[in-house]
Amino acid sequence: MKIPFIVLFVGIAALVHSGCTKYHTGPLSDHFDGRKFFNPGKPMSKTFADFVRWRMTAEHRFWPEFSELPVYDRPPERVYGTALRVSLVGHVTVLIQTQGLNILTDPVWAERASPVQWAGPRRVHPPGIAFDSLPPIDVVLLSHNHYDHLDLTTIARLWARHRPRFIMPLGNEAIIAGHDPSIVTEAYDWGDTVQLTPEVAVHLDPMHHWSARGVFDRNKALWAAFTIEGPGGNIYFVGDSGYGGGDYFRAARDKYGSFRLAILPIGDYDPRWFMAYGHMNPEESLLAFADLGGPLVLPVHYNTFPLADTGYGEPLVALNRALAGREDARGRFVTLAAGESWESGDED
Repeated sequence: MKIPFIVLFVGIAALVHSGCTKYHTGPLSDHFDGRKFFNPGKPMSKTFADFVRWRMTAEHRFWPEFSELPVYDRPPERVYGTALRVSLVGHVTVLIQTQGLNILTDPVWAERASPVQWAGPRRVHPPGIAFDSLPPIDVVLLSHNHYDHLDLTTIARLWARHRPRFIMPLGNEAIIAGHDPSIVTEAYDWGDTVQLTPEVAVHLDPMHHWSARGVFDRNKALWAAFTIEGPGGNIYFVGDSGYGGGDYFRAARDKYGSFRLAILPIGDYDPRWFMAYGHMNPEESLLAFADLGGPLVLPVHYNTFPLADTGYGEPLVALNRALAGREDARGRFVTLAAGESWESGDED
């Protein structure tokens, strides 16, 4: 990437952020110092200068040109009882259907994961579910504010069409209000519980990450993992996370006991010197799998947007290599391509 483009991109990002004038204010906590959020005991050492150094030395590994998917999912309107159906839309956008609820994670239907739609990382496949083929969406879980996870245009489209509950960590509601103040949002802290129905609740817990949408708003909005608790078993969703020693994963297992399904990121992890703080590689995702007690795992965060030095297809190759000889784990990772789905009739 050439320096003029870096300067241009930074200027655009800063301009976008200028429209979000207020983030979270509230009491101090073990992860909020009154101005910014942080991972307790795990300070982030990477700076904007490190970002520039990475971009100036980035490896350009293979990513294909845009192409259609071989299949597109057309999900049913509802899935009832303890049956579970999950569909990979792409990146970390997953449609979860169970207990009569339709839940979307980090929905991104945009062409680019970027402040603007004429520059920045462009998706190489369409979303695996056409927007008009979505069933009625009841709940949207937003893990944090990076552009490949919080897509304001998609959020506005979902609000106009479905009026879902938007559930997110503290501070992210300000970003959405800056785009469209009519959208109703719900912002919560780590440790909070949100009741969706009498049988189903969502819990927000730590994940090892960070946040920013511009140059001057780093860590002013919180990030979180979600546990969907229901009669069929717990479902754990992590949009982005570094491994961070695994204590957040072990704490989740201690808190919830077991998980029916864990949605874990495995991609965009190179170069390790820059990405390790916020992105797990497949080997670390396998460690997280063990920390969580060996649930079924749906790997996400790969083969959609070229966001790092990791090449297209490399995360799955590395995952298969890490799974070699691991009989306890090999059959527990359910890999889907965008547009594919997986179903379970009862608790696994």
